[in-house]
Amino acid sequence: MHVHVIQHVPFEGPAAIDPWLTQRGHHVTRSLMDRADNLPDPETIDFLILMGGPMSVHDEKSHPWLVREKEYLGQWLKSGRPTLGICLGAQLMASSLGATVRRQEDREIGWFPVESIPQLEGFSFDSSFMAFHWHGETFDLPPDALPLARSVACPQQGFQWGPKAIGLQFHLETTPSSCAQLVEHGESDLVPGPFVQTKSQLLADRPEDYQQLHLGKVLDYLLRD
Repeated sequence: MHVHVIQHVPFEGPAAIDPWLTQRGHHVTRSLMDRADNLPDPETIDFLILMGGPMSVHDEKSHPWLVREKEYLGQWLKSGRPTLGICLGAQLMASSLGATVRRQEDREIGWFPVESIPQLEGFSFDSSFMAFHWHGETFDLPPDALPLARSVACPQQGFQWGPKAIGLQFHLETTPSSCAQLVEHGESDLVPGPFVQTKSQLLADRPEDYQQLHLGKVLDYLLRD
């Protein structure tokens, strides 16, 4: 299977997603949008993954490639093929599906619990769990989408739209290395707040939260026959 990753900045890559896919024999390619990479012919790919980034979905003047990506994503979602959006990627999905993306009351940066919202049909997380967050905006639930998770700071932490599209506000792909990259490039975001952890809290050793169990469940679901 050909999996294409849309990456918005160099320091927010697929992290744990990449080895998970390559170990299972999938072919992975990338476009780095802030370096003006081309987007592939959608007919040549099977699964699209959209990563995070420090910009807003509304920043089209400062990041004109957002217009091109939104048009591409809107057409892709109509195809019904597997799609996973993470943080900014989920916000772009929500926007493309007609939902509002807006600044939330409090930034959410750090390790905070996510509460699962079980569904009778479609995808569901097994239980509530600790997840890594780094966002100051949120999205409303898109029309016809099912909510998947929430947190104290953010009532919309994830959604499923149709049988093959999932958007997640939090970062299941996080590894110690990718966390360190975010801290290095986004340290100015660490302004004290009720849901903003300190640098030392973000970088603390917490092997139980890096197990990638929930990431594997999401990817298995999207790649099912």
